[in-house]
Amino acid sequence: MQISDILRPEGTRCVTSVASKKRLLQDISDIAAASCGLSASEALNALQEREALGPTGVGKGVALPHARVSGITRVCGVFLRLEKPLDFEAVDRQPVDLVFALFAPAGSGVDHLKALARVSRTLRDPGICAKLRSTDNPSALYAIVTDEATHKAA
Repeated sequence: MQISDILRPEGTRCVTSVASKKRLLQDISDIAAASCGLSASEALNALQEREALGPTGVGKGVALPHARVSGITRVCGVFLRLEKPLDFEAVDRQPVDLVFALFAPAGSGVDHLKALARVSRTLRDPGICAKLRSTDNPSALYAIVTDEATHKAA
């Protein structure tokens, strides 16, 4: 599974300001509704339920919120770069500025885990994260995060 199978250009954004984690999850849900064709309210409820189990801030400024939702047939994602880092209750207590949210069909099993592993490996690469943090252009963000040649070299 490639990131380009999960993420569409319209699901990639640079967010200039967001006041809270709750507001960020709302923004992610709205973007997911537009780019993945799912219900924004269902996406938000699923993300909030998952976050209630434990924060999805994985450290080094990265968060990977994810949830299973009905009404979609494939794993899809939303990638945001936040201009102002936000407290996401990350494991290292550092604020988050790179957020890749994943949505999987309610009955999916291995595809959801493969997508989460792929995104996690990509965003653990300091070089890729540095490139993502150096631009606020959505097209450039999409190109960086989906560049499979860079990911294989990492």
